Amino acid sequence: MPFDLHAFISYAHIDNEPLEPGQPGWVSRFHAVLKTRLSQRLGEPARLWRDDKLRGDDVFGDEIRAQLPRAALLVSILSPRYVRSDWCTAEVAGFAAAAGATQVQNKTRVVKVLKTPLAPGDRVPPVFERSLGHPFYKDEGARQVEIDPAFGDDARQEFLRRVSDLAVEMADNLRALAEAAPAAAAPAASGQVVFVAECGRDLQAVRAQLVTDLRLHGHTVLPAQQLPLSEDLLRAELATLLARATLAVHLVGSSAGPVPDGPTGQPLVALQNTLAAAAAQARGLRRILWLAPGAQGERPEQQAWLDALQTDADLQRGADLLRGEPEALKSAVHQALQALQQPVAAPTPASGSGPRVHLLMTEADRAAVVPLVKALRGLGLAVSVPVFAGDAAELRQRNAQLVADSRAVLVVYGAGDEAWKFHQVSDLQKQAAIAGRGPSRWLALLPPVTPDKELEQALADPATLDLLAGVPAAALAPLQAALGVAVPGAQA
Repeated sequence: MPFDLHAFISYAHIDNEPLEPGQPGWVSRFHAVLKTRLSQRLGEPARLWRDDKLRGDDVFGDEIRAQLPRAALLVSILSPRYVRSDWCTAEVAGFAAAAGATQVQNKTRVVKVLKTPLAPGDRVPPVFERSLGHPFYKDEGARQVEIDPAFGDDARQEFLRRVSDLAVEMADNLRALAEAAPAAAAPAASGQVVFVAECGRDLQAVRAQLVTDLRLHGHTVLPAQQLPLSEDLLRAELATLLARATLAVHLVGSSAGPVPDGPTGQPLVALQNTLAAAAAQARGLRRILWLAPGAQGERPEQQAWLDALQTDADLQRGADLLRGEPEALKSAVHQALQALQQPVAAPTPASGSGPRVHLLMTEADRAAVVPLVKALRGLGLAVSVPVFAGDAAELRQRNAQLVADSRAVLVVYGAGDEAWKFHQVSDLQKQAAIAGRGPSRWLALLPPVTPDKELEQALADPATLDLLAGVPAAALAPLQAALGVAVPGAQA
């Protein structure tokens, strides 16, 4: 690495005063843990420098000035005292001047650690305005509580986790600096570019863990810097970021997050989803929408959006809607990325010489549809199933062609939930309206039994095939009659 120091830690000395006599200060604890975790991430001793002289005055001396050009990264521990200190501001300005550019290969050289919530009138140095921050405080009702190991075991564990997350990002940025390539960064050969949408404050910790995990697996995570909060600028930047991504992940909870300044008044969470859905329609961007357990909108408008998100096919476009714990989200993201890395497989040849029937289903339904496929083929029908692995845009094109080439489409309502079923039916209706024609549409009810499936069963729509108890020939008779096929070998 072309630097003597991995990082220069900039802080206000008042922020390192211990809460109790004889105990280490917050900054000292932070320094020690960061040094250990960064060393482990780099595979060599981390070289960190900070001015640890015990003094109360703010003196920007020659010793400090001499360290700035030697450092690859600047870690600024922001607090009300820090942003009001001429000395701390001088450190930031000195580093920026020595660095020339604070962005290398889309990686930032300035790290913003938010130790203490700032007062409404406090302003951070301009170099940090677009930098993603690492908060070391959390919301508890109307209060914001600092994460300090001195507050007990829970706070200590959270402190260690957040420093560890920071070390992962810093190691990633240091490697980019070591490579020192002038071209824009590209993902690792085995990695993907993942857009992890900004979320409300209630899911910030979940998002941080997901981002760290993705980076550990060699993926590039966007956005890499703070998004603008002017709607016009935000829309342009989001379009650029989404154009680079192969997967977009949205974490949706009770908080709507910040509201950009602009004509629509949409919260950032909703606006990101709108633009990502448009990217899914335009070029097949694959998306994951994760609804946090127990999410209830803090305000009526957020609850209305949450309700719409679960039923509106336009809001869900291109997305798998997931519920469950954060670990389930992480697994789903990695499965999606693995599928995107696999080459597109040719569609399973459809056997039978009769009309083609396409089964629209989730990947989890592969085993469950075997009896149905056999029964349909027994009627002499050609049967096709979706392609699940490959590039998102190519997958959507191939699967759309399979639908277009079919006489009938069966929406297999098995492992997919109610929102998934609604989305598929709505998409088929829109495609038919655009094309002016299309295959006949059918709903096939497969286990497990749910209240919604029982309602569909009770309604007994002629285009609904009740297969909850198996696949008897009588259940397929309406489809057979609509396609005008007879059982092979039957007497005329």
